[in-house]
Amino acid sequence: MDDESRITLACLDLAGTTVADDGMAERAFTEALVTQGIVAGTDSYRRAMARVHAARGRSKIDILRDVFADEDRAQAANHAFEQAYDSIIDRVGLSPIPGAEAAIDALAASGVRICLMTGFGSRTLGHIIDTLGWWKRADLLLCPADAGGRGRPYPDMILKAALHVQVDDVRHIAVCGDTESDMRSGHRSGASIVAGTLTGAHDRARLEAAGATHILSSITELPMIVEAVGCPATTPHGDQVAP
Repeated sequence: MDDESRITLACLDLAGTTVADDGMAERAFTEALVTQGIVAGTDSYRRAMARVHAARGRSKIDILRDVFADEDRAQAANHAFEQAYDSIIDRVGLSPIPGAEAAIDALAASGVRICLMTGFGSRTLGHIIDTLGWWKRADLLLCPADAGGRGRPYPDMILKAALHVQVDDVRHIAVCGDTESDMRSGHRSGASIVAGTLTGAHDRARLEAAGATHILSSITELPMIVEAVGCPATTPHGDQVAP
């Protein structure tokens, strides 16, 4: 790999990509909807959760704005979501995706700067990192508020990370996430690797339709992809994936 193609920054999603979700976000959304009178088993709940699932990866307040036309209700539901998610963390803890810590450390050891980013708010981001003990595992931590308030699918968080670590060329960026929104933000940023992982919210078809350059069974495969960045984009099984 020559210096012109070398990846120098990896922007990695948290829940579903580097951190096991285990339905935690869905449970927190359910609790948030209940505070606004939308309960499981109803048509309104099914419609709301369909919107939530389709929009996974985006800022949580933006998702809830899609569900509620009223800003006050969206803000109240977002506050309830954050409280519920933090409570779930306290009750059951968090676990990395198997092999994620080794993959992150391998990228860092090869000289790649690490940015962990999320659609959660800053308080929940801090709670996640505290629980995992990951404060020294990344060069930078970002949530939508850190990039002017626009989360995925906008490229703002990735570009904020690129400016922070002084990336010479956006093509030196690798993005890895588990949602359609992760893929779209990666493409909009100009990243040369936009890898979708099958350990989270969205399936292969949705990730490919959103423009994944690679489909990974998990983030454990990302260091290999980064090492081979000068080669044509392929899945781990050698199938070509259209950008």
